[in-house]
Amino acid sequence: MSATAVGVGGIVALFVLVALHVPLAFAMIVVGIAAFALQTDWSSALTFLATEPSQVLGSMDLAAVPLFLMMGAFVNVSGFARDLYAAAAALLGHRRGGLSYATIGGSAAFGAICGSSPATAATFTQVALPEMLKRNYAPGFSGATIAAGGALKALIPPSLSMILYCVVARTYIFDVFIAAVIPALLAIVANLIAIALIAHLHPAMAPVAPRVSRAEQLIAVRRAAPAALLIVIVFAGLYSGIFTVNEAASVAAVVSCAFAFLRGTLSRNNLVASLRETALIAGMIYFVLIGSSIFTYFISLAKIPEQLIILLGSVNLPPVGIIVLMLGAYLVLGAVFDELAAMIVTLPFALPIVVHLGYDPVWWAIINVVIVELGLVIPPIGLVILIIHAMRPDIPLQTLYRSIIPFVAADLAVLALLTAVPSLTLWLPALLRG
Repeated sequence: MSATAVGVGGIVALFVLVALHVPLAFAMIVVGIAAFALQTDWSSALTFLATEPSQVLGSMDLAAVPLFLMMGAFVNVSGFARDLYAAAAALLGHRRGGLSYATIGGSAAFGAICGSSPATAATFTQVALPEMLKRNYAPGFSGATIAAGGALKALIPPSLSMILYCVVARTYIFDVFIAAVIPALLAIVANLIAIALIAHLHPAMAPVAPRVSRAEQLIAVRRAAPAALLIVIVFAGLYSGIFTVNEAASVAAVVSCAFAFLRGTLSRNNLVASLRETALIAGMIYFVLIGSSIFTYFISLAKIPEQLIILLGSVNLPPVGIIVLMLGAYLVLGAVFDELAAMIVTLPFALPIVVHLGYDPVWWAIINVVIVELGLVIPPIGLVILIIHAMRPDIPLQTLYRSIIPFVAADLAVLALLTAVPSLTLWLPALLRG
């Protein structure tokens, strides 16, 4: 059997296993070792079970992952989400659609210090949704706003999607964090415009709330000050060069723990639960990356990237046309498979094509993260939508899917803009490099 045939068969086998709900890490390890053994021998293939775990566990780039996860766990304990939303709602609630603006703003801020899109969506379903429904906001529109706000986390550093991309693609994490600034702002603005259009065309979906007094606004802002301070510490230290990514993660974990302790919300049970949650998620991520590393060796040996480059070279399309085809494939994968699975599995053979076409890996990192963001909300899966529906089954799933369409359109517009104008992503890193 030829190397190419083994490669194609391995890829098909992997997608079949994932579709059958076999855990991604286990599927990649089994397929990678079996396919590698078919091309060499079992003795060489089985050595990966010893070498790859030690390499992944010893990676300094991955040290930030459990630290940012720990920060997110302490932030959840501290009640920062409620404080951020209350402050945004106090300042914007009196405008038409103001609570939706507050949800997007609060989700973006909370996501920046939480590190998890599902956690952000779940938290704001508890915090924001009851307030919006109490003020007669349409249930579907309210849930879609929370879903859109939760998905924004993927584009706001410190993003686990970005860190995992950089580890797999061997790209400098700080460059990707810097490159995400303008796309993140564009995504936030696009979502706010979507809310404004919906509120203008369907005023009954987003009624005006009473104006909050200046004293109440000040109280809400003061209550949210610790969360804002944590955001400033992480972003200012990271982007000014005072901290490396790992140092920023360490400082953020310690400061968030201190805030939780000072607020009296960090009990012994909460501390143990937070550490257990961090360990479980970090272990899952490390396991996936071990599988990805083994799978990448098999893909390289089978020369799948080279074969794809030759195939695409025979297609009479300009580079941007090939990129558009790839993005279409990613959208289909993102709607069927877990969004991170789609990114990690395809990266070993997608990235060489992108580089061959003359594009920057940092630019592709941001494009991948936007695709991840879309995968979080696009039907027929949309992880954050499923989370919201599971927490509020009284809001029909079809209503949530229908209501999310304007936000998906906004994200697609941002994706098209970033694809057509790569300098929007690459300008800031180039400027800081001097």
